[in-house]
Amino acid sequence: MPTMNMLQAINNALDIAMAEDEKVICFGEDVGIFGGVFRATSHLQEKYGKTRCFNTPLVEQGIIGFANGLAAQGSVPVAEIQFADYIFPAFDQIVNETAKYRYRSGDLFNVGGLTIRTPYGGGIAGGLYHSQSPEAYFTHTPGLKVVVPRNPYQAKGLLLAAIRDPDPVLFLEPKRLYRAAVGEVPEEDYQLRLGEAEVIKEGSDITVVGWGAQMEVIGKAVELAEEQGIACEVIDLRSLLPWDADTVVESVLKTGRLVVSHEAPLTGGFAGEIAATIQERCFLYLESPIRRVTGLDTPFPLVLEKEYFPDHLKIFEAIRESVNF
Repeated sequence: MPTMNMLQAINNALDIAMAEDEKVICFGEDVGIFGGVFRATSHLQEKYGKTRCFNTPLVEQGIIGFANGLAAQGSVPVAEIQFADYIFPAFDQIVNETAKYRYRSGDLFNVGGLTIRTPYGGGIAGGLYHSQSPEAYFTHTPGLKVVVPRNPYQAKGLLLAAIRDPDPVLFLEPKRLYRAAVGEVPEEDYQLRLGEAEVIKEGSDITVVGWGAQMEVIGKAVELAEEQGIACEVIDLRSLLPWDADTVVESVLKTGRLVVSHEAPLTGGFAGEIAATIQERCFLYLESPIRRVTGLDTPFPLVLEKEYFPDHLKIFEAIRESVNF
Protein backbone atom coordinates (compact mmCIF):
# COMPACT_ATOMS: atom_id res chain seq x y z
CA MET A 1 0.00 0.00 0.00
CA PRO A 2 1.54 3.35 -1.00
CA THR A 3 2.27 6.11 1.51
CA MET A 4 0.71 9.52 0.80
CA ASN A 5 0.38 12.85 2.51
CA MET A 6 -3.05 14.48 2.66
CA LEU A 7 -2.51 16.59 -0.47
CA GLN A 8 -1.52 13.53 -2.49
CA ALA A 9 -4.55 11.62 -1.20
CA ILE A 10 -6.89 14.46 -2.18
CA ASN A 11 -5.27 14.72 -5.59
CA ASN A 12 -5.60 10.96 -6.04
CA ALA A 13 -9.30 11.08 -5.13
CA LEU A 14 -9.93 13.86 -7.65
CA ASP A 15 -8.03 11.92 -10.31
CA ILE A 16 -10.10 8.78 -9.69
CA ALA A 17 -13.39 10.70 -9.72
CA MET A 18 -12.52 12.54 -12.96
CA ALA A 19 -11.35 9.35 -14.66
CA GLU A 20 -14.52 7.50 -13.72
CA ASP A 21 -17.04 10.21 -14.66
CA GLU A 22 -16.51 12.79 -17.36
CA LYS A 23 -19.13 14.98 -15.70
CA VAL A 24 -16.75 15.69 -12.79
CA ILE A 25 -15.23 19.17 -13.24
CA CYS A 26 -12.66 20.90 -11.00
CA PHE A 27 -12.32 24.68 -10.88
CA GLY A 28 -11.29 27.53 -8.61
CA GLU A 29 -8.58 30.13 -8.17
CA ASP A 30 -5.24 28.96 -9.65
CA VAL A 31 -6.26 25.28 -9.72
CA GLY A 32 -5.25 24.78 -13.38
CA ILE A 33 -1.66 24.41 -14.55
CA PHE A 34 -0.46 25.89 -11.23
CA GLY A 35 -2.21 23.08 -9.33
CA GLY A 36 -3.71 25.32 -6.66
CA VAL A 37 -1.99 27.32 -3.96
CA PHE A 38 -1.27 24.08 -2.04
CA ARG A 39 -0.93 21.94 -5.23
CA ALA A 40 -3.97 19.77 -4.46
CA THR A 41 -5.02 19.82 -8.14
CA SER A 42 -1.55 19.27 -9.60
CA HIS A 43 -1.47 17.71 -13.11
CA LEU A 44 -5.26 17.40 -13.39
CA GLN A 45 -5.45 20.02 -16.15
CA GLU A 46 -2.65 18.28 -18.03
CA LYS A 47 -4.51 14.97 -17.81
CA TYR A 48 -8.11 16.06 -18.36
CA GLY A 49 -7.79 19.30 -20.29
CA LYS A 50 -8.81 22.91 -19.72
CA THR A 51 -12.52 22.18 -20.06
CA ARG A 52 -12.52 19.94 -16.96
CA CYS A 53 -9.92 21.62 -14.73
CA PHE A 54 -9.63 25.38 -15.02
CA ASN A 55 -9.03 28.68 -13.27
CA THR A 56 -11.81 31.05 -12.29
CA PRO A 57 -11.77 34.77 -11.55
CA LEU A 58 -11.02 35.74 -7.95
CA VAL A 59 -14.71 35.95 -7.09
CA GLU A 60 -15.89 33.41 -4.52
CA GLN A 61 -19.57 34.25 -4.92
CA GLY A 62 -19.16 33.73 -8.66
CA ILE A 63 -17.35 30.42 -8.20
CA ILE A 64 -20.21 28.94 -6.18
CA GLY A 65 -22.93 30.56 -8.29
CA PHE A 66 -21.30 29.05 -11.38
CA ALA A 67 -21.00 25.69 -9.57
CA ASN A 68 -24.69 25.77 -8.66
CA GLY A 69 -25.60 26.35 -12.30
CA LEU A 70 -23.40 23.50 -13.50
CA ALA A 71 -24.74 21.11 -10.86
CA ALA A 72 -28.35 22.04 -11.67
CA GLN A 73 -27.72 21.02 -15.27
CA GLY A 74 -26.25 17.61 -14.38
CA SER A 75 -22.52 18.27 -14.06
CA VAL A 76 -20.58 17.15 -10.98
CA PRO A 77 -18.59 20.26 -10.02
CA VAL A 78 -15.81 20.21 -7.42
CA ALA A 79 -15.30 23.88 -6.61
CA GLU A 80 -12.28 25.04 -4.63
CA ILE A 81 -12.35 28.07 -2.35
CA GLN A 82 -8.67 28.83 -1.90
CA PHE A 83 -8.94 29.52 1.86
CA ALA A 84 -11.97 28.94 4.08
CA ASP A 85 -11.50 32.51 5.35
CA TYR A 86 -12.63 33.72 1.91
CA ILE A 87 -15.73 31.58 1.68
CA PHE A 88 -17.89 34.33 3.19
CA PRO A 89 -18.53 36.26 -0.06
CA ALA A 90 -20.03 32.95 -1.27
CA PHE A 91 -22.06 32.46 1.91
CA ASP A 92 -25.30 33.63 0.31
CA GLN A 93 -24.88 31.28 -2.64
CA ILE A 94 -24.12 28.32 -0.34
CA VAL A 95 -26.80 28.76 2.33
CA ASN A 96 -29.56 30.36 0.24
CA GLU A 97 -29.06 28.63 -3.11
CA THR A 98 -26.96 25.46 -2.81
CA ALA A 99 -28.63 24.23 0.38
CA LYS A 100 -32.20 25.12 -0.63
CA TYR A 101 -32.25 24.39 -4.36
CA ARG A 102 -33.95 21.00 -4.08
CA TYR A 103 -36.38 22.14 -1.38
CA ARG A 104 -37.58 25.31 -3.09
CA SER A 105 -38.10 23.56 -6.43
CA GLY A 106 -40.15 20.73 -4.92
CA ASP A 107 -37.41 18.32 -6.04
CA LEU A 108 -37.75 19.37 -9.68
CA PHE A 109 -34.13 20.56 -9.60
CA ASN A 110 -31.18 19.94 -7.32
CA VAL A 111 -27.49 20.73 -7.02
CA GLY A 112 -26.64 17.57 -5.10
CA GLY A 113 -23.65 16.86 -7.30
CA LEU A 114 -21.77 19.87 -5.93
CA THR A 115 -18.73 19.49 -3.67
CA ILE A 116 -16.98 22.55 -2.25
CA ARG A 117 -13.39 21.97 -1.14
CA THR A 118 -11.60 24.48 1.08
CA PRO A 119 -8.60 24.45 3.45
CA TYR A 120 -9.37 25.63 6.98
CA GLY A 121 -7.68 26.23 10.34
CA GLY A 122 -4.48 27.59 11.80
CA GLY A 123 -1.00 26.28 12.29
CA ILE A 124 0.72 27.86 9.28
CA ALA A 125 1.34 31.34 10.75
CA GLY A 126 -1.34 32.68 8.43
CA GLY A 127 -2.77 35.30 10.75
CA LEU A 128 -6.40 36.32 10.96
CA TYR A 129 -7.24 35.97 7.24
CA HIS A 130 -5.74 32.52 6.62
CA SER A 131 -6.44 30.60 9.81
CA GLN A 132 -10.16 30.55 10.54
CA SER A 133 -12.34 27.50 11.20
CA PRO A 134 -15.83 28.44 9.93
CA GLU A 135 -17.53 25.05 10.14
CA ALA A 136 -20.19 26.11 12.66
CA TYR A 137 -21.65 28.72 10.29
CA PHE A 138 -22.55 25.95 7.85
CA THR A 139 -23.73 23.30 10.29
CA HIS A 140 -26.70 25.61 10.92
CA THR A 141 -27.81 25.09 7.31
CA PRO A 142 -30.27 22.28 6.47
CA GLY A 143 -29.58 20.93 3.00
CA LEU A 144 -25.80 20.83 3.29
CA LYS A 145 -23.39 18.17 4.45
CA VAL A 146 -20.18 19.23 6.22
CA VAL A 147 -17.21 16.84 6.26
CA VAL A 148 -13.72 17.16 7.83
CA PRO A 149 -11.01 14.48 7.39
CA ARG A 150 -8.13 14.03 9.83
CA ASN A 151 -5.61 12.04 7.76
CA PRO A 152 -4.78 11.01 4.16
CA TYR A 153 -6.78 7.75 4.28
CA GLN A 154 -9.88 9.61 5.40
CA ALA A 155 -9.29 12.48 2.98
CA LYS A 156 -9.41 10.18 -0.04
CA GLY A 157 -12.31 8.01 1.09
CA LEU A 158 -14.45 10.87 2.35
CA LEU A 159 -13.78 13.07 -0.68
CA LEU A 160 -14.78 10.32 -3.11
CA ALA A 161 -17.93 9.76 -1.06
CA ALA A 162 -18.64 13.50 -1.03
CA ILE A 163 -18.29 13.84 -4.81
CA ARG A 164 -20.71 10.93 -5.34
CA ASP A 165 -23.15 11.90 -2.60
CA PRO A 166 -26.64 13.01 -3.70
CA ASP A 167 -26.42 16.12 -1.49
CA PRO A 168 -24.13 19.15 -1.73
CA VAL A 169 -21.08 18.75 0.51
CA LEU A 170 -18.73 21.28 2.07
CA PHE A 171 -15.40 19.49 2.43
CA LEU A 172 -13.10 21.24 4.92
CA GLU A 173 -9.43 20.27 4.65
CA PRO A 174 -7.09 20.90 7.63
CA LYS A 175 -4.33 22.82 5.90
CA ARG A 176 -1.66 22.39 8.56
CA LEU A 177 -1.88 18.63 7.97
CA TYR A 178 -1.63 18.84 4.17
CA ARG A 179 2.00 17.72 4.21
CA ALA A 180 2.41 16.86 7.91
CA ALA A 181 -0.14 14.00 7.90
CA VAL A 182 1.33 10.95 6.14
CA GLY A 183 -0.05 7.44 6.04
CA GLU A 184 -0.89 4.38 4.00
CA VAL A 185 -3.61 4.98 1.41
CA PRO A 186 -4.98 2.28 -0.93
CA GLU A 187 -4.44 3.01 -4.62
CA GLU A 188 -7.84 1.66 -5.51
CA ASP A 189 -11.18 3.43 -5.35
CA TYR A 190 -12.89 3.36 -1.93
CA GLN A 191 -15.39 5.44 0.02
CA LEU A 192 -16.02 6.17 3.70
CA ARG A 193 -19.60 6.66 4.79
CA LEU A 194 -20.59 10.27 5.43
CA GLY A 195 -22.29 11.00 8.75
CA GLU A 196 -20.56 8.13 10.56
CA ALA A 197 -18.07 8.83 13.37
CA GLU A 198 -15.02 6.69 14.05
CA VAL A 199 -14.12 5.41 17.51
CA ILE A 200 -10.35 5.69 17.31
CA LYS A 201 -9.66 4.36 20.79
CA GLU A 202 -11.85 2.68 23.38
CA GLY A 203 -11.79 3.66 27.04
CA SER A 204 -13.92 3.58 30.16
CA ASP A 205 -13.23 6.82 32.07
CA ILE A 206 -13.98 9.70 29.70
CA THR A 207 -15.04 10.39 26.10
CA VAL A 208 -13.00 12.88 24.05
CA VAL A 209 -14.51 14.12 20.78
CA GLY A 210 -13.06 16.22 17.95
CA TRP A 211 -12.53 16.36 14.19
CA GLY A 212 -9.96 17.31 11.58
CA ALA A 213 -6.57 18.63 12.68
CA GLN A 214 -7.64 18.69 16.32
CA MET A 215 -7.54 14.89 16.45
CA GLU A 216 -3.74 14.95 16.40
CA VAL A 217 -3.76 17.32 19.39
CA ILE A 218 -6.31 15.18 21.21
CA GLY A 219 -4.07 12.16 20.69
CA LYS A 220 -1.20 13.86 22.53
CA ALA A 221 -3.50 14.86 25.39
CA VAL A 222 -4.82 11.32 25.71
CA GLU A 223 -1.26 9.99 25.98
CA LEU A 224 -0.64 12.31 28.93
CA ALA A 225 -3.93 11.22 30.53
CA GLU A 226 -3.12 7.54 30.18
CA GLU A 227 0.19 8.08 31.93
CA GLN A 228 -1.96 9.01 34.94
CA GLY A 229 -4.17 5.95 34.56
CA ILE A 230 -7.11 7.67 32.81
CA ALA A 231 -8.67 5.48 30.09
CA CYS A 232 -9.97 7.77 27.33
CA GLU A 233 -12.41 6.86 24.58
CA VAL A 234 -11.53 8.96 21.52
CA ILE A 235 -14.07 9.72 18.78
CA ASP A 236 -13.46 11.48 15.47
CA LEU A 237 -16.78 12.81 14.17
CA ARG A 238 -15.53 13.10 10.54
CA SER A 239 -18.93 14.57 9.54
CA LEU A 240 -20.45 17.55 11.35
CA LEU A 241 -23.62 17.73 9.29
CA PRO A 242 -25.08 15.25 9.82
CA TRP A 243 -23.13 14.29 12.96
CA ASP A 244 -23.18 10.85 14.51
CA ALA A 245 -24.86 11.63 17.83
CA ASP A 246 -25.66 7.96 18.51
CA THR A 247 -21.99 6.95 18.62
CA VAL A 248 -21.14 9.77 21.03
CA VAL A 249 -24.19 9.02 23.21
CA GLU A 250 -23.29 5.33 23.42
CA SER A 251 -19.78 6.27 24.53
CA VAL A 252 -20.88 8.81 27.15
CA LEU A 253 -23.42 6.38 28.60
CA LYS A 254 -20.41 4.15 29.27
CA THR A 255 -17.88 6.75 30.48
CA GLY A 256 -20.13 9.36 32.10
CA ARG A 257 -17.85 12.19 31.02
CA LEU A 258 -17.26 14.23 27.84
CA VAL A 259 -14.65 16.67 26.54
CA VAL A 260 -15.12 18.25 23.10
CA SER A 261 -12.35 20.19 21.37
CA HIS A 262 -12.21 22.34 18.23
CA GLU A 263 -10.06 25.17 16.86
CA ALA A 264 -12.93 27.57 16.24
CA PRO A 265 -13.94 30.13 18.91
CA LEU A 266 -15.97 28.97 21.89
CA THR A 267 -19.16 30.98 21.44
CA GLY A 268 -21.42 29.42 18.82
CA GLY A 269 -18.89 26.67 18.13
CA PHE A 270 -20.12 23.21 17.17
CA ALA A 271 -18.99 21.83 20.53
CA GLY A 272 -21.99 23.64 22.02
CA GLU A 273 -24.37 21.61 19.82
CA ILE A 274 -22.69 18.39 20.88
CA ALA A 275 -22.80 19.36 24.55
CA ALA A 276 -26.51 20.25 24.38
CA THR A 277 -27.43 16.98 22.67
CA ILE A 278 -25.42 14.83 25.09
CA GLN A 279 -26.88 16.69 28.08
CA GLU A 280 -30.38 15.96 26.80
CA ARG A 281 -29.76 12.29 26.11
CA CYS A 282 -27.26 11.36 28.85
CA PHE A 283 -28.13 13.69 31.74
CA LEU A 284 -28.66 11.02 34.38
CA TYR A 285 -25.41 9.28 33.42
CA LEU A 286 -23.09 12.30 33.56
CA GLU A 287 -20.48 12.23 36.33
CA SER A 288 -19.15 15.74 35.64
CA PRO A 289 -20.00 18.81 33.55
CA ILE A 290 -19.32 18.55 29.82
CA ARG A 291 -16.12 20.46 28.99
CA ARG A 292 -15.32 22.41 25.82
CA VAL A 293 -11.69 23.13 24.87
CA THR A 294 -11.65 25.55 21.96
CA GLY A 295 -10.08 28.59 20.37
CA LEU A 296 -10.67 32.00 21.94
CA ASP A 297 -13.43 34.50 21.24
CA THR A 298 -11.03 36.81 19.42
CA PRO A 299 -9.81 37.22 15.84
CA PHE A 300 -7.13 34.65 15.12
CA PRO A 301 -3.83 36.22 16.32
CA LEU A 302 -0.62 35.94 14.31
CA VAL A 303 1.97 36.48 17.05
CA LEU A 304 -0.01 34.65 19.75
CA GLU A 305 -1.08 31.69 17.62
CA LYS A 306 0.26 29.12 20.10
CA GLU A 307 -1.58 30.77 22.97
CA TYR A 308 -4.80 30.80 20.94
CA PHE A 309 -4.71 27.11 20.07
CA PRO A 310 -6.59 24.53 22.16
CA ASP A 311 -3.39 22.52 22.57
CA HIS A 312 -2.76 19.15 24.17
CA LEU A 313 -2.02 20.64 27.58
CA LYS A 314 -5.37 22.46 27.69
CA ILE A 315 -7.20 19.30 26.65
CA PHE A 316 -5.28 17.18 29.16
CA GLU A 317 -6.20 19.61 31.94
CA ALA A 318 -9.88 19.41 30.94
CA ILE A 319 -9.69 15.60 30.98
CA ARG A 320 -8.01 15.57 34.39
CA GLU A 321 -10.46 18.02 35.91
CA SER A 322 -13.45 16.11 34.52
CA VAL A 323 -12.28 12.81 35.94
CA ASN A 324 -11.46 14.38 39.32
CA PHE A 325 -14.66 16.44 39.55
